[in-house]
Amino acid sequence: MADISRTCPHCGSRLEKWRVPEDATWSEEFFFVCFNDDCSYYQRGWDWMKLQFNQRASYRYAVNPTSGGSMPLPVWSDSATREMIVDDSEGEGE
Repeated sequence: MADISRTCPHCGSRLEKWRVPEDATWSEEFFFVCFNDDCSYYQRGWDWMKLQFNQRASYRYAVNPTSGGSMPLPVWSDSATREMIVDDSEGEGE
């Protein structure tokens, strides 16, 4: 696992451990994701997606723990994908 920051660079919130859905194309078991609804990255995403794709969607800041690379995690509402947040101690030592 890459040495990564667990802090969102856009708002300073702690990134949550988020379980990647089983049917996703990503091979990782989890990502670290910012779930702060006031995050500027998330807030700007609504306008950007509407202007670029005419879609009511946004994205949350996410980090791949294997590569350390950041990426947008698409969401369609404030509550979307929150059920995939896992206890941070889950899977420790793996």
